[in-house]
Amino acid sequence: MTDQTTILDMLESAGQARTARRRFIRLCGGAAAMAGSLSLLSACDDDNDGQPGAGPTPTPAPTPTPTAVTDVDILNFALSLEYLEGAYYNQAAFGQTVGSSLTTGVGTQGAVTGGRQVTFTDPIVADYAREIAYDEVAHIRFLRTALGSAAVAQPALNIAGDATGAFTAAARAAGVIGANETFDPYANDENFLLGAYLLTDVGVTAYRGSARLITNKTFLEASAGILATECYHDAAIRSTLWAKGLTRSAIYTNVTKISDTRDGLDGPTDTDQDIGNATTANIVPADPNGLTLGRTAPQVLNVVYQNRAAVSAGGFFPAGVNGNIRTSAANG
Repeated sequence: MTDQTTILDMLESAGQARTARRRFIRLCGGAAAMAGSLSLLSACDDDNDGQPGAGPTPTPAPTPTPTAVTDVDILNFALSLEYLEGAYYNQAAFGQTVGSSLTTGVGTQGAVTGGRQVTFTDPIVADYAREIAYDEVAHIRFLRTALGSAAVAQPALNIAGDATGAFTAAARAAGVIGANETFDPYANDENFLLGAYLLTDVGVTAYRGSARLITNKTFLEASAGILATECYHDAAIRSTLWAKGLTRSAIYTNVTKISDTRDGLDGPTDTDQDIGNATTANIVPADPNGLTLGRTAPQVLNVVYQNRAAVSAGGFFPAGVNGNIRTSAANG
């Protein structure tokens, strides 16, 4: 698997960032000038003796160097995931989409398909939904402010709870429902929690797995703050599901099916864990060192695109995400 990770290094010193960029540009300019001079001298040496000659000696075309992932790419990938979570929680909690002023930007802006307000019967779950919705919108606003004019637009999102919905496709693939049944995450408290588990659990692994590519310490600090918030959200969802499973054991079975399916989509490594069983809770999906599990950006896209192959769209993002990080991994 490619050990490419994404998102976790945000907001240190704008002055330092500008200085570093200017230094880099100066270095690149000097290097380009030197390369140009050497290339010119080489073109005048037709016999490779180090001396100018009558004509150029053909040389093989250089092998293209892969474009490095930048901090902007990483933050825009994070923003795309926040658009998805923001859309889901805002619909579930308030029956509305994220404000249009927070969805414009670079790339093709898409519509949100599906979603409606949940008629909660458990006031605790309702309170969780509202608080998480507020936080997700705040994350969108924060990342857009950090990215400025480079922020990508909200891509097309499928959060429908009908036969054409991404939630239904995910539930069918996991065996939570039958091949001809639908899964509506807005139907009741339990379904909402399972839908939240589908998304937020993946979001945590995305932030955890994105720590090593961001270079700006400023971005790292702020992104670490978002990761911590997402972990609180996920812990609330997982612990509530676990508690409800004490009186409805099918919840444990369904969560395990979802977890196993996600783990199969993103390759052979262990990147997912269920919530436990009636005798033992597993609130934190962690490795033997107690560190929460992480996914690379392509692995995250395998899950949200609902595909083991290397593709650039599908599932919750029917037209793909905007930005330079947009292709999932080839896992079979």
